Amino acid sequence: MTRRWFSRNPSYWLTGVFLAIVFAAAACSGTVSDNSTEPVSEASAGTSPQPAATLLPPQIAASASPTTVATAEPEPTSTAAPTGAPPLPTAAPVKTGDAPELEDTGNWINSEPFTLAEQRERGDVVLIDFWTYTCVNCIRTLPFLREWHSKYADRGLVILGVHTPEFEFEKILENVQDAVAEFDLEYAVVQDNDFGTWNAFSNRFWPAKYLIDVQGDIRYEHFGEGGYDETESQIRELLVEAGHDISGIPAGTDPGPQVDSSVDRSSAVTSPTRELYAGYKRNIGALRSQNTPPYVHHVEYFEEFDVDTQYSDPGEHDNHFMYLEGLWRNEAENLLHARETSEYDDYIAVKFYGASVNAVMAPIKGTPLRVKVTVDGGPVGLDQAGADIVHDPDGSSFVEVDSSRMYFIISQERFSSGELQLSSNSPEFALFAFTFGAYEGGEPDVSSNGSADDGS
Repeated sequence: MTRRWFSRNPSYWLTGVFLAIVFAAAACSGTVSDNSTEPVSEASAGTSPQPAATLLPPQIAASASPTTVATAEPEPTSTAAPTGAPPLPTAAPVKTGDAPELEDTGNWINSEPFTLAEQRERGDVVLIDFWTYTCVNCIRTLPFLREWHSKYADRGLVILGVHTPEFEFEKILENVQDAVAEFDLEYAVVQDNDFGTWNAFSNRFWPAKYLIDVQGDIRYEHFGEGGYDETESQIRELLVEAGHDISGIPAGTDPGPQVDSSVDRSSAVTSPTRELYAGYKRNIGALRSQNTPPYVHHVEYFEEFDVDTQYSDPGEHDNHFMYLEGLWRNEAENLLHARETSEYDDYIAVKFYGASVNAVMAPIKGTPLRVKVTVDGGPVGLDQAGADIVHDPDGSSFVEVDSSRMYFIISQERFSSGELQLSSNSPEFALFAFTFGAYEGGEPDVSSNGSADDGS
């Protein structure tokens, strides 16, 4: 018989999720710890729920700190707020003193290497944007960054995208180059695979923006999505202060997408679904945090790592968790479909609350594959299909997974709930994470055709 996480005390788990969501709503997504320490979630700061390990069957409580995980190199863990939550409050000035210099940088894209000191000597204002290309919260900021680069690049603004990876495949130069091209980014991007610049700035968030004046001081910070009008106002102020002429360039007035009015955060049961991670490092990290439930809702998942396990879907699903059916291999960063099938027998299921659903997926050996997608037992409707959904002549809905990236699956006008299933016949199908949105109108348009408001 399949054992379930809520079999002992469901109220504790729901309370843990709810507390994480409530506190995360005041913070931006992508909270991480220093790369050399165990991940810490800002979302749970100040809470004192019952330790997670005390709620587990004994054999799983023991696995909350197994040797195989304890000796593994800790990785930053995104602890996303319900998407569409307000960003952290910001104010200027936030810090005094010189901004740190770029550290341990790797490959550069769209630019020859430079230092912040060189930009200061040129009299340029610098906007540092920490991002990673599968982070949906980062992706949603890109139209505004493109707009600012277009408006101010020849008026003294230098934007530098510091690409600090969340997953191993995001360290590969070709993948980052493809993402930069796909998102039509023309400003400088530098790889920060060793977290040198991330740590130099003591950064904790994806995305995070630091605005540096011509004296080399950090004058403004913004973490997470939103506040685009405020950020642009700060850019303009520092450009004028530095003596650059921005007359004739209208200020942007768009603060960003608005959260759907029907979103209810009063209960974890119906609140926007949290970000869900498929790999055991982050699931074990959640257990070890002692205040965040894991993301996979099967005890078997935690009994051994890097093994093929047969799972049975319990049938009843709770918000904020993943459920499995069939043979899957739990790996450090992802779940891998562990056999070849012919009828899409094995699947990953999620009961979600949101206006949009996205998934980080990959063909683990590089061979393109097809992932079947259903909502409430049927194909994804045309009125709720994300940008990556395609339909067969018979109406079935699929995603063609041909590279390691974020795929946009569901985008609907209003916030609602649904039962989502992803399945593939391929033994190379890997799922890394789900993210969700709660914006009016669904997932914001991030293509180069979707422009930010320039105030004109």
